[in-house]
Parts: sequence; structure tokens; C-alpha cells
Amino acid sequence: MVRPVALYPVDGMGDENPPDAAAVDQPEEEDRSRLSAYAYLTAPERDDYLAVMRLFTGSLLADLAAPDVAARLPQVGPDVVVARLDQLVEWGNLLRSTHRVKAHSISEFQRARSRYQVSKLGERVQRGVDDVLGHADAAREVAAEMLGMVDRGLAELADAVELPGGVGAMDPEHARDTIATVFVQFGEFAESVRDFYAYLGDVLSRYDLDGAEYRGFKELLLDYVEAIREDVSYHAPRIEDSLRILAPHLPRLLRRIDEASPGLSGLESVGGARVQRTQGRDLADWEALRGWFTAAGDASADGSQVEQLRDATLRALSSLLMNAKRMIRSSHSGQSRRGYLLRLARWFDRADEATAHDLFAAAFGLYPARHLAYPGDLDRPEPATTSWWTGPVVDVPVALRERGERIARGRAAAVEDHAAQKEKLLSEAAERARLRAAAAAELRSAAGRLEDIRLSGAAHSLLLELLATALGNAQAGALDGAEARVPHLGIGLRVRPVPGYVLRLATAEGHFELEGLALDIVGADADELASANRLTGTGD
Repeated sequence: MVRPVALYPVDGMGDENPPDAAAVDQPEEEDRSRLSAYAYLTAPERDDYLAVMRLFTGSLLADLAAPDVAARLPQVGPDVVVARLDQLVEWGNLLRSTHRVKAHSISEFQRARSRYQVSKLGERVQRGVDDVLGHADAAREVAAEMLGMVDRGLAELADAVELPGGVGAMDPEHARDTIATVFVQFGEFAESVRDFYAYLGDVLSRYDLDGAEYRGFKELLLDYVEAIREDVSYHAPRIEDSLRILAPHLPRLLRRIDEASPGLSGLESVGGARVQRTQGRDLADWEALRGWFTAAGDASADGSQVEQLRDATLRALSSLLMNAKRMIRSSHSGQSRRGYLLRLARWFDRADEATAHDLFAAAFGLYPARHLAYPGDLDRPEPATTSWWTGPVVDVPVALRERGERIARGRAAAVEDHAAQKEKLLSEAAERARLRAAAAAELRSAAGRLEDIRLSGAAHSLLLELLATALGNAQAGALDGAEARVPHLGIGLRVRPVPGYVLRLATAEGHFELEGLALDIVGADADELASANRLTGTGD
């Protein structure tokens, strides 16, 4: 059951003033931000995102780090898990957790520096996605038995308010339970009716039904539709009478229930939080319920849902009759192409790929697009999902566009001289090599007294590079003796575990601390030192 956006008292249903439209409608910007939670369903990597979201919604209050997600979803890949999680956070499907993370290396800290949990909006979106993917094409039975239960529940409430003492004599907890049961039952019934009639519309819109399928759908579906209509016709007047009796007593009854069981209504006064009440706790829910059975309570011009149900039944009979006329005409006039299409489908099913292409071209006269071998901007490649209508335009030479010639006319252009550009690139590469060699020399000179000097930015970066390589080279569970060397720079680094020791370094980029590990700068032999001195210009 969908709650109306703006509801007003009708025929004694309540005496409250109509709510302010600005207080009911959500800001347009907030609505658009919520819609971004659906973006992962149309992204090219939708399979990865669906797997991640199903992992987080598979249990209550799931709180996972990136390594946990990578271990449980090997098909996503550990290198892209963090990117997928961060993107889902940006779309609003996930939230960052505040739990602390313990890491044994820099690379592990970078992978596990944040934990994630699903947001309320992301959980609802994924729940709807799973429902659509799992049951969208299924024929759902109508929960007609729920309508009788709704009838009995409302009749019980109507009888209670007419007893001596009225609402004041009713047990508010029993009334709350009865109302909650009635609205749950009615919601199940109304949702199943909508799903069934949507499925019925899909079936009756088909024009490829043969005689056997037509008879099966006629005997099963339309008999079922008639049974639903009879149940609604029987219970609808009784439910209308109960709602008419309850209408003047509802404001007082709901106030008594709120006083006895306020639920989460107190959150509305804490920071302006919005609370979605249980169905039946607001007058708006009763307005919508009454509008389902009578047009007087419905703000739309289409009448009550009961009347729309009767109209839908008549349209179903009309569609079935049109299918019957079509089959009769096709059987006598010989104009049906159904047999030809089935034969063509069998040919496609049995053909290999090359034959299927030829068959498609012969049957429909459609040929593949011709590629003119003029690629777009190689620095900004476009994904395969980009439409030709909205993609960038490729400049086609005039000779090819106007005369169909690939060879350009006129004098050939001179070969461009790239010597200056090559010289610039070589100079930049030599400068980078010189700076790295200088950083290595600085680290060698600081061997044994790293905590006493202030490292430059280049030396700090080289030290972190050596540390990450050494930790990566360490055997599983054994850091003692882990080492990394850069032979052409004449430097290396050895890692020693020292429990309780904290290494504190001052660098041009800030302070760096390392717990439980000691670092030893490893020297180089004479040949390596000579090579490094030549790069820095400090040797002969």
C-alpha cells in the first residue's frame, strides 16, 4: 500500500489541519542524491557491485574491511575491491565504519585503513533489486484469504468502539496488535493483487499464443480472476461499513495507542529525525485503506481500487477475446506468419556463428556497420558502452568523406623532427636518476643515526620504497632478516623485529613512526658505490 503524499480529513476521518506542502515534500536536491544509490545497477562493473552489496546485506550490521571483502569475493579481485567500496560509499550505499584497524605493514594498512557497513538506503535498494531479479517474471498468487482476515479484524474493532465505554474501555495494546495485524494482512493482499494483474497484462498482451496456450490461460487465469473479483465483491461492502463506524473514533483511539506504546516517535524531537511509523498508527494509513474500497476516500479521479479491479477484469476478458479473434482469422485466411517465424528460429538455433550471421542478413536485410579504420583520441579511449549518438565525433579526412579515397592528394608533409623532444625526455630521465642517487647517498651517510637527522623528501620516499619491498620479500610470519636492495643505487635496507621499539624519523614531509621494527641501511661494494658516485657527480 502506497501512502499518499498529502492527505486531508474526509467525512469525519479527523479534524487536523492539512499539513504544509513544504513540510511534506522532500527537497528536490535530496531526492536526486537518494537516486544515486541506484547508480551501481547500470555501471559497467555492475556484477562486482552486486556481489559486494549482497555480501553486506547477507547479515545484520555487517562491518567488513577491504581484505575481508576480497577474501570472500575472489571473483572481484583484491586490487579493485577498495575502489568498488569507495565508489559505493560515494553513491550512498555503504558507510565508513569507525572501528580501529591493526596493520603489520604499510601495504596492509593502505588496504585495511577503513571498514565499511551498509547504509539504510543501500540496504533497501539492494533488497528491492534481489526481489526484482528473483521474482519479477513469476506468477504470484493473490493472497485472497488475507481479505477475509482484514474483514474480521475491522469488524472486531468496529464492535469494540460501539460497546459501552467505547474507545475508553478498549485495551490499547490489544487494539494496537489488531490494527498492526489488519494492515499487514491488507498490505500483503494489495501487493499480491498488483503483482498478479501486472503478470496477467503481460500474458494477455502476447500475440503468439497458439490454441493450447490460449485454452490453458483461459481456463486457469480467467477463472482465477473471477474468483478474486467475487471475494472482493463479498468483503468490500462489509469493510466499508466497519471503516464508516470507526472513522469518528480513530483520532482518539490512535492517541490512546500512542500514549500506551509511543515506539520511536520520540526520535522526531531529537535532531529532527524522521520516523516511519508502523502501518495503521497514522490517520493517513486509514485514509489510504478507505480509499482502496471506496472512491470517497481516494484523492485520485480513477475511483476506488475495487472499481479499478472490476475494470481490469473486463479488460482482461476483452484482451482474451481479441486473441481468440486473431487465431480464428489466421486459421482461415492463411495470413499467420507464426509457423515461418518458428522455422526461422529453429534455423538460428542449429546454425553456427558464421551461418547465423549470413542467415540474419538474408532474412532481414540488415548488415553490420563498416569500420573506416579512423580511431578516436587514443589518450581518451571511450568504453564499449558509449552510444554512437552521444560519443565524441571522429574527424574523417575530406578525401574519404567526399570522394571515398583513403590516399591524401598533394605534396607529402615533411617528417617531423622529434630530436628536441627526445633530448628533453632524456634530460628529465637523467635528472630523476641523479635525484634518486643523491637520496641513496644521503641514506648511506645516515646509516646508524637515522633518528638524529632530518631526511629530505627524496630520501624519505626512497626509504619507504625500500621498506615496502623488504616487507614484501619477507617470508610468511618471519620478518627477521627481511632485506631489499637497489644494486644500481648501491644501497639496501634490512629489517629487524624489536618488540617495544619505536623508530621516529624527522623528514621534510613530516614525522614518521614505525613500531616494533628496526631499520639498518645496508652498504654496497666498491663497484656499486662507484656507479652511484658517477650518477651523482660526486666521484671521479
